[in-house]
Amino acid sequence: MNNPFLGLKDVPSFEVTSKDIVEGGLSDIKFMSGDFGIKGGQDLSPEISWSGAPNQTKSFIVTLYDPDAPTGSGFWHWAVFNIPASVNELPQGAGNSDNSKLPSGAIQLPNDARAKKYIGAAPPKGHGVHHYFLTVWALDSDKVEISEDSTPAFLIFNVFDHVLARGVLHFEVEVN
Repeated sequence: MNNPFLGLKDVPSFEVTSKDIVEGGLSDIKFMSGDFGIKGGQDLSPEISWSGAPNQTKSFIVTLYDPDAPTGSGFWHWAVFNIPASVNELPQGAGNSDNSKLPSGAIQLPNDARAKKYIGAAPPKGHGVHHYFLTVWALDSDKVEISEDSTPAFLIFNVFDHVLARGVLHFEVEVN
């Protein structure tokens, strides 16, 4: 399994949970990508909640990343930043393209398909198991100042020195 956190600062962890991700997998096909050809996929972002972030946390970032995508650089499915420190959950569907379920002030970046929304899991048929990392990043700054058209990788690059802790929910998907 590719470790997407190699080369990043070693920071404490905190708990991330989801009613929609169970036993290391997605609970329903609707969380997979219809846009990328998965029959029944609706590109619906799962509910996510977290607890135990450091008291000094001023904001959060939520990302979904697949390091196993056949690109040489993985695939960023979702990135939301400037989530206020008072927030500890995102509801199911928060990754919709109209941003109506995001907390005030939160910004959704374009994913690697260049869409400002959640793109569900969609490993190529027969490519094997893909490991997905749904990560909540606790930051020591209340606002990240980057363009709203930036990439998720650029976002993480810009917060390298501001990450206080990370919570990770890992799941696997394979399409045969």
